[in-house]
Amino acid sequence: MEATVLSCVLALLWASSAWAEVLVQPDFDATKFSGLWYVVSMVSDCKVFLGKKDHLLMSTRNVKATAEGNLSVHVEFPGAEGCNQMEAEYLRDGSPGHFRVPALGYLDVRIVETDYSSFAVVYIYKELEGALSTMVQLYSRTQEASPQAQKAFEDFYPTVGLAENMVVHLPASDACSSGGKAAP
Repeated sequence: MEATVLSCVLALLWASSAWAEVLVQPDFDATKFSGLWYVVSMVSDCKVFLGKKDHLLMSTRNVKATAEGNLSVHVEFPGAEGCNQMEAEYLRDGSPGHFRVPALGYLDVRIVETDYSSFAVVYIYKELEGALSTMVQLYSRTQEASPQAQKAFEDFYPTVGLAENMVVHLPASDACSSGGKAAP
């Protein structure tokens, strides 16, 4: 029993230190971050993701900053039955650019790097089906990421322990052809 408790405590300490090492975009501006983003690439150590990554398609995030510093996000992603949609609140957690999303099991979300006009690198530490995992997403304002965006993504994800064989570059789909409605 003591060994189990000790291993849980050590795991929490490791997770806390891993989170602490991931910095957010300096002077993050939620208003500039608002608008339509395409998720063009992803990388994760999540077993569910790794089992499905070769069948995933590009999704969108339509982001709107709130007065409280949160982000209201309309998500659209292609699925077997067509276009799936959901609303999510990214709740500010400390400094600007740092969030949690309880509805999606996202324990820690950080906007690591963005130029606001073309790309963003987003770090996510989450819980899915009782397992903790790390994910990094590359957002683009268009369906094609710029070389600068790809470089920022490729430079960052190894720093959180993710490997190249875990990456997927998402093909576009017309299942969600609205391009993401305005976030409420």
